[in-house]
Order: sequence, then structure tokens, then C-alpha cells
Amino acid sequence: MRVSISRRALIWLSGLVLAGSMTLVHAAPVSFTVPLSGAQEVPPVETKGSGSADLTYDPGTRIVTWSVMFSGLPSEATMAHFHGPATTGKNASVKVWLSGKGGAVTSPFKGQVTLSPADAQEFLAGEMYINVHTKDHPSGEIRGQVLPPKSN
Repeated sequence: MRVSISRRALIWLSGLVLAGSMTLVHAAPVSFTVPLSGAQEVPPVETKGSGSADLTYDPGTRIVTWSVMFSGLPSEATMAHFHGPATTGKNASVKVWLSGKGGAVTSPFKGQVTLSPADAQEFLAGEMYINVHTKDHPSGEIRGQVLPPKSN
């Protein structure tokens, strides 16, 4: 009887280990680039400025890292954020500061944050966007919708 319980425990434990390893494989970090332009602002902004954000998201830890680059802005960049929840063409409030609070923002700038579970769901659903604000366009000059690649 004792041997039978040990075998059941071993089989059960093996199943847990296998399930855990499959979760780790499934939760691999994903990297992608978000193009930033004035045309994506709502309403659109005429600007020669453009940029891109290189993002990496780890679903296991909910950590997102970024490196945001921009050029051609006609005035000083003042701040940058993730906004949400909002699909393409919609506006939303600030979720996460990407730049430091106060002062000028220089290109490139980098950072990382751990998203809340709710913010992580919005991020993965494509319901966040990056907005770079400037002195000339305090509500945003260049923007890009965060659209993580879909896992298969």
C-alpha cells in the first residue's frame, strides 16, 4: 500500500514539473518595435518628427523594457508615457511614465517597469500606446500603438 501511494505521489509530482516547464517555455519574452509618428496622434499632428520604441515584454514577470528613439521634433520633448486602455484611433489617460518626470527628454531613453496584472492584459491586447509629448504639442507629437506579436 505504501509503495502505491509513493508511486502516485511521484507521478503527480512529475506532472507538476512537466506542466511548470511547459509554462516556462510558453512564457518566453517577446521583443518588437513600435513606430512613432504624428499621423498616429488623435487628432493627427503634422510634424517632421518620428521615432520608434524597441520593447521587450516578459509574460512570466510582467516586466516590459523599452528603448525609445526619436528625431526631427520641432521643439523639445518634455515627457513620454504608455497610455491606455485605448485601441488605435482612441485616446486614453497615462498608465506608465516612460521618461523621467520633469525636464527635457533626450533620445534615446531607456527604462523598465513591472506592469500590474490588469495593465499587462491591456498591453498584450494592443490597448496601449506610446506618446511622446513636446513643448509645441503638449498633448502628444508622435505616437505608436503597442501591438505585441501574437503567439502561436
